[in-house]
Amino acid sequence: MLQGIDITDDDIRYAERILLPEGKEFDDERKAFIRNLNTIDLQAVPGSGKTTALLAKLLIIERKLPFSDGSGILIISHTNTAIDEIKEKVQKHCPKLFSYPNFIGTIQSFVDTFLAIPMFVHWKGKKPIRIDSEIFWESLHKSLPYGSRLALEKRLGNKFKQFMEELSIGPNDKLFHFDSFEEISIPKIGSHTDTYKNLFAVKKRLLNKGILNYSDAFTLANIYLNKHNSIKSLLQKRFSFVFVDEMQDMDTHQYNLLEKVFYDDGNSISIIQRIGDKNQAIYNSVKAIDVWEDRAEVLRLNGSQRLSKPIANFVKRFALYNDVNFNIVGMNVCVIKPHILKFENETIGNLIPQFAHIVKAYKEQGSFTNPERPIKVVCWNTDWKEDDTSRQDDAKLRLEDYHIGFRKEKSKPKQDYDCLKSYLLFYDKSKQTLEPLRKNILNSFLKILRLENINTLDGRPYTKKKLIDFIRVKDHQKYEELKLNIYNWSMGVIKGNANDVFEGIRAYIPNFFAIFSEAAPSTSISFINNDTTRLFEINVEKLEISNHYKEQGLEIEITSVHAVKGQTHCATLYLESYFQGNYESERLTNQFLGNAFDDKRVHHKSSTKMAYVGFSRPTDLLCIAVHKDRFDKYLSGINKEEWEIIDIQNDR
Repeated sequence: MLQGIDITDDDIRYAERILLPEGKEFDDERKAFIRNLNTIDLQAVPGSGKTTALLAKLLIIERKLPFSDGSGILIISHTNTAIDEIKEKVQKHCPKLFSYPNFIGTIQSFVDTFLAIPMFVHWKGKKPIRIDSEIFWESLHKSLPYGSRLALEKRLGNKFKQFMEELSIGPNDKLFHFDSFEEISIPKIGSHTDTYKNLFAVKKRLLNKGILNYSDAFTLANIYLNKHNSIKSLLQKRFSFVFVDEMQDMDTHQYNLLEKVFYDDGNSISIIQRIGDKNQAIYNSVKAIDVWEDRAEVLRLNGSQRLSKPIANFVKRFALYNDVNFNIVGMNVCVIKPHILKFENETIGNLIPQFAHIVKAYKEQGSFTNPERPIKVVCWNTDWKEDDTSRQDDAKLRLEDYHIGFRKEKSKPKQDYDCLKSYLLFYDKSKQTLEPLRKNILNSFLKILRLENINTLDGRPYTKKKLIDFIRVKDHQKYEELKLNIYNWSMGVIKGNANDVFEGIRAYIPNFFAIFSEAAPSTSISFINNDTTRLFEINVEKLEISNHYKEQGLEIEITSVHAVKGQTHCATLYLESYFQGNYESERLTNQFLGNAFDDKRVHHKSSTKMAYVGFSRPTDLLCIAVHKDRFDKYLSGINKEEWEIIDIQNDR
């Protein structure tokens, strides 16, 4: 074990100069965590500055690199967003942290790099082509005989895709479930049937080809660890310190693997610190919330620099884990009481405009301590998918019922879509450059090539870089033509001419195929021509603001609770939504009326986690929309001294 590292007052002052505003310093809670170099858990309430405290620790430890034993630091988070934040804030100050033997990445990238890929190479003698669930599913769907797919869908229903992604084939052609890592059979389908044999053959063919999904990676990782016990020891020697941020978002299989490798039943030579807030575990399944078991030593950050006292006192009632050591101390000086906005079916359309009016009034009064922060409207359940019956039911509300223009697809641009048109509509509009559109257009061409099974010379699917390099070398004139086209197409979309751009790309596709000596598209025709967006008739300018409300200089984003996790707002409107027969005001009545959460029913747990995250976003103003009928039935006894109750009218 590495010895002799000490964090001094000078070290902490160095981190403060980089991370904090001039004249500010870390309080005792944060200093205790920064100095601690033991295997611990840090439980931090919303807005407590846990990420900043972690960054301070990393800045300080980086000054002590390289370690005498040649080991490094491992920093893991659940999402790329958290990793990007770490890189953005400290990379220029600590370059050694971003080079060997250190590693900073997501849990998936760690598993792929250190376990799954080495196991695959050991097993198959080559690297996998792709580890990507979307690409895997696309390949499986294309390869599985139509009759077998229908049989599977009939037997497994809407769990077909989920189940197919959870199946992994290990050595000796055994089927495993990636989470439990147990040998299994396919339910309701006997191993003697043609359906089973076709599925197994397709899955095995994709595996041999090197097309894996994320679950396959964890299966391979566990096989690797079981077959080679020394791997665990080597990883512990490689990484003296392991910091896992947003630990509450890890699913069971991710949690178990980290524990197996770096805690090792308390025998690990690595120091592992798990950082997060168990009460904000909204990314893993409700039934998995108890997976994070506290260490013997738990540090806490109870002071919330984000939340005001009125909001903090309300939010802490929704904590699922609320033992005697739990508290949320609101340190923001704002004194605005939380608001309940009562609406009826006839006034639901005025909720967001009325919220905007309230925000503007407080801004004009100078009541906000953080007026520069964003204003957002959030909801747990967003859309009804294809369930038109529920969509037409006034008793069932989701975000799209509050704001008709909302489209979930816009909330989170993806790399892969079902039709070409989507690549022109759903791109990252937060960046003021053409790069997001350029990437989307290139990704659409990559999808066409995958669908047509057009690969590189070594049989691998093209990446954006390999595609560009191939065209540049093969025909420089066509390369320049494509570059110019992509620029013009991107500008066309920005200017609101997405329809014309779409037709232009379709007209160009035969020229694109000619580069690969292919006459015309075949299996990609439906992808190119079909419209699964249901939005293309909407004017692009209107589409761009469909998830926003704008009024007299005020812009309010409308999105999901999941999308705002980790964010800080000036003001937040939380819209209650229908889930499994009830709304938040029904399941969480006791918390609204002043009591701590103590209900163990699954859906109540799920509701309180979502409310805890959604309610804890704003620094100054929290508004919650509740239907008048539910308010009168469940919340009429609410303490009016703690709340502003506003009836939504039809006059706005």
